[in-house]
Order: sequence, then structure tokens, then C-alpha cells
Amino acid sequence: MWYLYGIVLLAGIANAIQPGQNGALARGLSQPLTAGLVVGVGTLLTILTAGLASGRLALPTFEEAARIPWWAWFGGVLGGGIVATQLLVAQRVGAAAFTGLLVTAGVLTSIALDHFGWVGFERHAASLPRIVGGLLMIGGVALIAAS
Repeated sequence: MWYLYGIVLLAGIANAIQPGQNGALARGLSQPLTAGLVVGVGTLLTILTAGLASGRLALPTFEEAARIPWWAWFGGVLGGGIVATQLLVAQRVGAAAFTGLLVTAGVLTSIALDHFGWVGFERHAASLPRIVGGLLMIGGVALIAAS
């Protein structure tokens, strides 16, 4: 189980690196959002390759699709919004402020998602340590963004 935390740490590192890569791509193209299409194709190919290699890729049956909540189909839209933000904003605010704000907003939102059991998460109370941790993250990102 601990190896999963290592994978998440690697994803966090990638999350910090990706806006710079995407920004460089956007600057090199005539329109910055064209880079988003390139990123999307790269994402598609990565998921397709991983799915085919692992045998964990299949089109859903009608019954499976009907059981899925309507809002669950729109995660890609949120991912596209994140990539568009990387392309249009990250370079202007800097890597530390961008990633700090992104992660802090994600943690604060996650505390609420856990507390209320929204979008498929099991309930985990917004305990005092979680709330204090979120507040400390706000303070930390304020210090990073101010300098």
C-alpha cells in the first residue's frame, strides 16, 4: 500500500512540472490554446497505452453507463479547464504560486468533499486537524505568492 503514496508523490512532481512544459509549448505555437489540444492528444495516447498494456480498458456497456451519475462524465471538462489555466496563467504567476494555489484549493475543496461525501467520496469529518492544516496551507501559499 505504501508504494501508492510514492506514485502520488510522483504525480505531484509532475503536477508542478507540467504547467512549465505546457507554457513553453503554448509560447512556441501561434495560439496558446492549440497547446491544449496537443496536451489532450498526449493524455489520450498515455491512457490508451496504459489501458491496452494493463488490460484495463473497455468501452462501457449501456447498463454500466446508465448507472453512472450524470456529473461523473464531466471530469475531462475539469481537466481541460486545468490545462487551459496552465496555458494562460501559470507562466504569469510563477510555478510556486501557481502550484501552491492549485494544491491548496484542491486540499480545501477535498476537505469539503470528504466532509459532505460529495461526488462519490465516503464521508470523513472536517476535523480540527484537517481544518488547521487547510488554514496553514492558506498561510503558506500566501507567503509564497507574496514574494
